[in-house]
Amino acid sequence: MELHIVIQGQKDLGGQLYAQLREAIDSGRLAAGARLPPSRLLAEQLGLSRKTVSDIYAQLTYEGLLVGRVGSGTFVNARAPRHERRPQAIRYAAQDAIDTWQALQTRIVHPHAGATLRADFLGGASSLASFPHEDWRRCVHFALRQMQGPRAIYSQPEGLPSLRDAIARHIAYSRGVQCRDEDIIVCNGAQQALDLLARVLVRPGTRVAMEDPGYPPARLQFAMQGAEIASVPVDAEGLCVERIPDGTQLIYCTPAHQFPLGMPMGEARRQALLARAAELGAVIIEDDYDSEFRYAGRPHETLHSLDRQGLVAYVGTFSKTLLPELRLGYLVVPPGLRPALLRARQLNDWHSSTLAQWALAKFIGDGCLLKHIRRCHGIYASRRERILARVEGDLAPWLQAVPSNAGFHLALLFRVPVKLPLLVELARKLEVGIYPLDGFYHREEVRQGLLMGFGAIETLDIDPALDKLRDLLRQIA
Repeated sequence: MELHIVIQGQKDLGGQLYAQLREAIDSGRLAAGARLPPSRLLAEQLGLSRKTVSDIYAQLTYEGLLVGRVGSGTFVNARAPRHERRPQAIRYAAQDAIDTWQALQTRIVHPHAGATLRADFLGGASSLASFPHEDWRRCVHFALRQMQGPRAIYSQPEGLPSLRDAIARHIAYSRGVQCRDEDIIVCNGAQQALDLLARVLVRPGTRVAMEDPGYPPARLQFAMQGAEIASVPVDAEGLCVERIPDGTQLIYCTPAHQFPLGMPMGEARRQALLARAAELGAVIIEDDYDSEFRYAGRPHETLHSLDRQGLVAYVGTFSKTLLPELRLGYLVVPPGLRPALLRARQLNDWHSSTLAQWALAKFIGDGCLLKHIRRCHGIYASRRERILARVEGDLAPWLQAVPSNAGFHLALLFRVPVKLPLLVELARKLEVGIYPLDGFYHREEVRQGLLMGFGAIETLDIDPALDKLRDLLRQIA
């Protein structure tokens, strides 16, 4: 048969040839037993190097799709027909545990790349267009050079010393957190930091106090370890300390930028929280997830900076300042927790990718992170101001903003009752992504509202998207 292959442009020539041969075999256009042209002939016909064609033949042979016969050539391999495996239904001995995990409602799930909308107010997503790709590529090349050599051994569970030192310097400058590099554990994002703390500090029946509304993944982490979740309401200054119940052993909070409503915790409230934790002997998890972006007022001291008794475990992440895909965060731990957390980390996954750690250490050390934060600060500030101007203008009959001076999302509360599921559905049909606050509440009465992220949406898309939202509200509110 005649083999029809089309190579376009000068990019990824081998990839194009591989994809087309693979598709021809899988679809049956190249049937089992069909002979492929010699590599030299096909290379001449397509204008490729013979090595490129030979390498693709070798890859397909390795995958079992082609077979070489000495003196005869290369042929499509005969493969047994695929039969869908249908195991008999069985109830496992651990079925109750399986069902519990399967029934979890994780709430916060980011869409995959192909499912994004034109104007998406997704919270927790940063600006990809602003990411300094060239600086990061240079740092990755540096990391590859550091990994050359005969080591081939596992790294330290706490992370590379160069990265821990860089993190200590960065958070001392940006957040006033005074710590040594030995106080830091590098994690695969803040989520792993919370998982490690849950593994070490929570047993069945452990009482964990959490903000309500709050961060659902943290609540689920603790609950799946058997914790008794004590939902503590928030007011204009964050967590209501006087509502933390007796017997609490762990307190999770977001004092710099309460998640999801956004208000900061005042100084007096922070001191009261530390005093209550000391009275209970409870560990405080301070999740400082996006407070490097501040737009007004003086920054408050972190709980970690005010802590004099080793009660605060400080969690930070680079998912918000850089990219979520990097999966790098850190945990600043009190000395009394460090040995146990390192044991848990080693059992969990031993350590984070050393390639990414070397690259990030170089990125921070060269000043690229601070430069990137300054650049994004200006972008986010203008987007935030645009949303607030609209909320105080033509959207004011329906929405009001919760006062907030940090991060890259805003919480908007409805002034009037709204059929929120219908509003979300209609907005998506218009290529606008909006997200209700409902899922962040646990036991407290739900206040209808929206979490409006402005990290990922382009500035020019904000006004057209809010125009559509306003028109929908006129119709249904």
